[in-house]
Amino acid sequence: MLLGLEGATVRFGGRAVLDAVDLSVAEHEVVCVLGPSGSGKSTLLRAVAGLQPLDAGRVSLDGRDQAGVPAHRRGVGLMFQDHQLFPQRDVAGNVAFGLRMHGASKAQQAARVGELLELVGLPGAGRRAVAALSGGEQQRVALARALAPRPRLLMLDEPLGQLDRSLRERLVVELRELFTELGTTVLAVTHDQGEAFALADRVVVMRDGRIAQSGTPLEVWQRPADEFVARFLGFDNVVPATVVGQAADTAWGKLPVPEDAPQGACTLLVRPAGVRLVAPEDGLRCTVAARTFKGTHVAVHLQPEDAPRLEAACALREAPGVGDEVGVEFEAAEIVVLDRSA
Repeated sequence: MLLGLEGATVRFGGRAVLDAVDLSVAEHEVVCVLGPSGSGKSTLLRAVAGLQPLDAGRVSLDGRDQAGVPAHRRGVGLMFQDHQLFPQRDVAGNVAFGLRMHGASKAQQAARVGELLELVGLPGAGRRAVAALSGGEQQRVALARALAPRPRLLMLDEPLGQLDRSLRERLVVELRELFTELGTTVLAVTHDQGEAFALADRVVVMRDGRIAQSGTPLEVWQRPADEFVARFLGFDNVVPATVVGQAADTAWGKLPVPEDAPQGACTLLVRPAGVRLVAPEDGLRCTVAARTFKGTHVAVHLQPEDAPRLEAACALREAPGVGDEVGVEFEAAEIVVLDRSA
């Protein structure tokens, strides 16, 4: 274990914004901390970096308690959303900053700067002015600067937050490939689910200063821990239910559930892919209230007569129009019984 947090707590005005958090990050692992604004994810990052003192608990790196160790001696790299590049220095001057602070010779600086600019896709850009760079190029320079001193742990705070979506989607793939190639250990925080799921080996979802769920992207996506995690991931088909055998009583009628579903009162998640449209007389009768084009499919918002709205995922050519009457059937494979303690 490279990084360990044990009972890490930070209070602002008596309120715990980081509430007894336990978290470990293995060497070469990429961990993304995900959560809404105010969930404590950036405070966690600042506490690990040494920029925010703990009120209780401990942070350890390589098994050594970091209490009292200043940020510049922790051997971690930091990259922030706004990049924080030095406008008076050219690209090479920015990338070499940490190397100069560590006493590297000019020859060592030049060699490392050239190597990193090649690595991040900006070969020969050392003499360029920072102000002349695009947002994506500035992001690459900030990454090269953070990697230059070979940090034990690289920490990213909303690294792609200021970029447009198409550029974010391209760069997150490049970052993933780069971290795999370098074997970099990464702790990143973001509010963007797509970014976290594309980048991470492990996703940590935070809520109100605590960890709501931790697991691989596939585990978290397939089995959200509770209603909060499910709704945060964008799933809206969540309803109270009572499971008896292999069926659940809900406001949408009796729904099939997986064979191993826990029995009794619970909350049920139905993924949009599990909402199948049929003829109105063959299922739960609904009216199409709205349609949203999602690129790969159409989200069809359905309103039953006396029940909460439902969302179905349909192919563009098969999606019914607003105002159409349809029937709905449900597929057990796309139904998840959420944690009853939530």
